[in-house]
Amino acid sequence: MLLASLLAVGMTATACSAPGEDRSSTQKSDAAVKTELGADPITLEMYAETGFPLAKALADEFSKQHSNVKFNVREDQFTVIVENAPRVMASDNSPDIIRLPTMVDLVKDDLLKNLDPYFTAYGWDKFPASQLMQLRVGENTRGTGSLYGMGLGYSVTGVFYNKKLATQIGMTQPPATVAEFEELLAKAKTGGVQPIMQFNKNTAGINFPHQALQNQFGDPTLVADWIFQKPGATFDTPAALKATQTIQKWAQAGYFTKDANALDYAGMVGEFQKGNGLFMFNGDWESANLDKSMPGNVGFFLFPTESAGGKHVAMSAPNTFGVSAKAKNPDAAAYFLNWVHTNAKAREISVTVGGSSPGGPSDLPVPSAAPNTVLAETLKASQQLGAENGAVDFTANATGGIFAAAITPEMQKLIAGQQTPEGYVKAVQAEYQKELSR
Repeated sequence: MLLASLLAVGMTATACSAPGEDRSSTQKSDAAVKTELGADPITLEMYAETGFPLAKALADEFSKQHSNVKFNVREDQFTVIVENAPRVMASDNSPDIIRLPTMVDLVKDDLLKNLDPYFTAYGWDKFPASQLMQLRVGENTRGTGSLYGMGLGYSVTGVFYNKKLATQIGMTQPPATVAEFEELLAKAKTGGVQPIMQFNKNTAGINFPHQALQNQFGDPTLVADWIFQKPGATFDTPAALKATQTIQKWAQAGYFTKDANALDYAGMVGEFQKGNGLFMFNGDWESANLDKSMPGNVGFFLFPTESAGGKHVAMSAPNTFGVSAKAKNPDAAAYFLNWVHTNAKAREISVTVGGSSPGGPSDLPVPSAAPNTVLAETLKASQQLGAENGAVDFTANATGGIFAAAITPEMQKLIAGQQTPEGYVKAVQAEYQKELSR
């Protein structure tokens, strides 16, 4: 997620390099791969995230087009996948295709297949290089090196809003600055409207607004460096502290619901659909669902800049999937990942079900959305973010355990008044350093 998530995406023989070795030069000896699916019966094991129907929709369509291929789809909450992924991928029943919580640790432990041979065989060099950057892992860092994942949709996050409630409090257009956004929060609270409907149970949904603020209060490249584990990068920055102080202020003002720590993702979306919140921080993957449940009553905007006229920055990442090193059908899994990006029907599903850009070759058209829909707004926002080069990965993806071990519990304590902003920032950085030192 988100989980966004919003969130945050090899292949040949199992990597056999030492943990500290640069992965970009490994797995070259067994580069021969098959790009034909064949007609033999195949069952692809997929491990996906609960609450996000895109993966299952794409799997169903693939089976319609290729009747010899069936999918066995298992789903879990994102935090469960974070905890389970290493164990599941190391087992003899490892999935062929898995939603990736993070990548560096999985690559370090030789649990992911290197996709470089498929990159060459399928001509993925025709994809924009920036589209795949987050999916590369070099020497214990992301952003460079070999390709270890692909996206099932390339999402952007921002703020959904209830148009009727917005009119009720006098909001005539999306806010242009953080200060204007906070003015709207205050107006909503005074007017008896719940300002923000945000989940914080199981996974820290309030990390969405936290990072939206953090991205604006400082240099977003510093946030990206920390996520990509660049040497010397730290979470303990003035921007992160200011963002945490702002979240604490919003919680104390009642801008989040009193039961936010008991509200899960599905509950948040359900309450928003009932009209019980003005704003909801979320990703474009929810667009199609909201168009069906609240037709004509939902808008979307990128989180505003701190100063008027500034550059928008937003959490934006592929819905990342990879292939286990122990996958029984790696070639068929790669065929599926290529099909997702290049097949016309698959690209349409990525837009209409996933609510996000399908990615893929630059010369392939992006399926259009119906006018006057929130899906059309999120696609436009994605294009705007790309033009402003403002995409940043999710802080939840910084390490394999940071989201479950630090961000979620510490954010829950912060909202409950049991943690200070200073304590939150230091606790997240301490867990980060602990994980990198393993």
